[in-house]
Amino acid sequence: MKVVLQNLTKIYPNRNRRIKKDVVAVSDFTFEIPDGKLVGLLGPSGCGKSTTLNLISGLEKPTSGRIFFGDDDVTDLPPENRGVGLVFQNYALYPHMTVLENIVFPLENLKGKDKLTREQMKAKAYNAAKLVQIDELMDRRPSELSGGQQQRVAIARALVKTPRVLLLDEPLSNLDARLRLQTREEIRRIQRTTGITTVFVTHDQEEAMSISDLIIVMKNGVVNQIGRPQEVYDDPVNLFVAKFLGTPPINVFDGEIISGKLHIGGEAVLETPGVKDMPIYAAVRPEGFLPDDAGPLKCSLSRVEVMGRDISVVSTHPAFEGEVIRSIISAENAADISKPEVRFSLKPAKTHLFNRDDEKRIYFSI
Repeated sequence: MKVVLQNLTKIYPNRNRRIKKDVVAVSDFTFEIPDGKLVGLLGPSGCGKSTTLNLISGLEKPTSGRIFFGDDDVTDLPPENRGVGLVFQNYALYPHMTVLENIVFPLENLKGKDKLTREQMKAKAYNAAKLVQIDELMDRRPSELSGGQQQRVAIARALVKTPRVLLLDEPLSNLDARLRLQTREEIRRIQRTTGITTVFVTHDQEEAMSISDLIIVMKNGVVNQIGRPQEVYDDPVNLFVAKFLGTPPINVFDGEIISGKLHIGGEAVLETPGVKDMPIYAAVRPEGFLPDDAGPLKCSLSRVEVMGRDISVVSTHPAFEGEVIRSIISAENAADISKPEVRFSLKPAKTHLFNRDDEKRIYFSI
C-alpha cells in the first residue's frame, strides 16, 4: 500500500505569550512512500517526525494538505478506520492481560462482516506471535517479559489486524544496545516477510540507515533530504544532513577556495575545479583521510585509539570547528604516535564543501 503525503502541514498555536508566532511542526511535506517499503523518518528531537507519524495514523489532523493510502483519501478518516498498525515507544501493553489477550484485543473490537469468532481470533494471534517469535510466551503477563519480548508483543498486536500501513514511533529507544541491534534486525525481517508498507521514526541515524529502504531527514518541520541511506550519506545536500549522518560525525573545517583549490589553515589541501573563490565550510568524513608523510593537511596528533580492524587517529587543527578530529584508517596504516604531527591527504569523494551563508552544498568535479 503506497502512502502519499500532499503538502502536509501541521501548525500549533504558540502558548508562549511573548512569542506570537505559531509553531510549525510539519511544513509542506510532499512525498510518496512506495508500496511495501520501509521508510525511516530521521531527525533530532522536535524536528516533526513523530507529528508526521501521528498525521499518517490519524491521531493528529493536518492544518492543511492531504493523505492518501493508495487511491483512498484518508485525511478525514478516524484512526480506527484507516487500517494502520501502531507501535509506540512505551509499548502500551495492558499489564493485567496475558500476551495472548494483549494481541487479541484489537480483534475484539471488529464489527459487522469483519467480526471474528474466538477460535479465529486466537488463530490469528498465534500466527502474529509466531511471526515475531513469541508464540511460546502466550500465557505470560508483560511484567514477566524482557523489554525485547514486550516490544515483540506490541509489534504482534499491531500486525494481527493485517494493517495496510505499519507505523513505528521510536520503538527501540527503551532497549539496551545489544537488544536494539537484535530487535531492529527482527523488525526488518518481519517487514520483508509481511511486505507491509512501514514508517519507522527514530533519532538514531545508525538505526535508520541500517534497516530503511529510504530515509527522510527532517529539521524544524522541514524535509531536508530524501533518498537511499548510502546515497544521502555520500551526497548530503546541506551541512545539517552531513553532520547528522555518520558515526563518528563528519569533521568540519573553516576553509577557503583560492584559484580552484581548497585551503585549510593557509595550506592548499585539495583541487576543487569549478568552484569560485570564496570562504566555505569543508567537511571531511572520518574515512576521508589518507595518512601521507607528504600530505598537505598537517594536524597535531593527540592519540590513536585501536578499534580492531580500524584505528581512530585523534588530532587537532586550528581551523577545525570542534574539539578533536577523528580519522578512521586501516590498522595497517597506523600512525606513528611518537611524532607530534600527523599529515593527511584528503579523498575528494569524502570531502564536501558548503556555502558559509546558507550551508548548502557546493559541488566540484572529482
